[in-house]
Amino acid sequence: MSSRRALHFVFKVGDRTKTAEFYRDVLGMQFLRHEEFEEGCKATCNGPYDGKWSKSMVGYGAEDSHFVTELTYNYGIKEYRLGNDFQGITIQSNKAVQNARSKNWPLLPVSDGVYSVEAPGGYKFFLLDQPPPAGDPVKKVTVGVSNLAKSTDYWTKLCGMTLYEQTTNTALLGFGDSQCKLELKDAGGAIDRGTAYGRIAFACPRDQLPGIESSMKSADQTIVTPLISLDTPGKATVEVVILADPDGLEICFVGDEAFRELSQVDPKADQLLDEGIKADKSDEYFAKHPERKGVAK
Repeated sequence: MSSRRALHFVFKVGDRTKTAEFYRDVLGMQFLRHEEFEEGCKATCNGPYDGKWSKSMVGYGAEDSHFVTELTYNYGIKEYRLGNDFQGITIQSNKAVQNARSKNWPLLPVSDGVYSVEAPGGYKFFLLDQPPPAGDPVKKVTVGVSNLAKSTDYWTKLCGMTLYEQTTNTALLGFGDSQCKLELKDAGGAIDRGTAYGRIAFACPRDQLPGIESSMKSADQTIVTPLISLDTPGKATVEVVILADPDGLEICFVGDEAFRELSQVDPKADQLLDEGIKADKSDEYFAKHPERKGVAK
């Protein structure tokens, strides 16, 4: 559906300082906005945690025209266990390849002109050693699935995505030719989401949200969070429906009109993130109480 668009993928991070270094200095992205929250998100954007947390959006440009990443940090949780659900994000940027080399960030060859790097926490990125395109350098997000045919049906028939390419073990889908694509990859078995499990977000006209929820109910599919309003202090209130695909990958559909207002780039994003990191005393606390170190098992 051309009225829908890919927005971002959500990661849980345990080390904001090292993570910020990776996105800024290796990938060459910029922080677009940063927000601090005193209690957990009503739609579990930060996972199943009800304490203080922060959200940082980072990418190559505004979400109006770029696919970005959302970094959620739960105070007190320093480590998450990776599963096999998230397989990687592919970026076309020879500059990122050069950055990784200059920063001595581990850069592994995958195939001719393709390298892999890992963000702190083990999240994998694939870098195409080519000049960035005129549009968004983020080309696709790859997720593991246990049944390729079943998942392809879910994303095309229920979510309205177009199937662009298919092989024996992958399917490439999207909402538009110029948008970041979603690649489904046969994992060869069950999907383990670990505790680091992420979420992918898409925008749609607000008036489509009730229909999305209704169609998922009719198809007996999982609805993680029914249609709900989410507040961000001092910013626009957005409405979302949170779903889960056949393997439990969380999917957020958000009303586009309010989200465009909410997602405006904040020129103070870097400053707010750095202030949040500086004010975080978690490391000092855990140094004194190592037995209480926050690890999401």
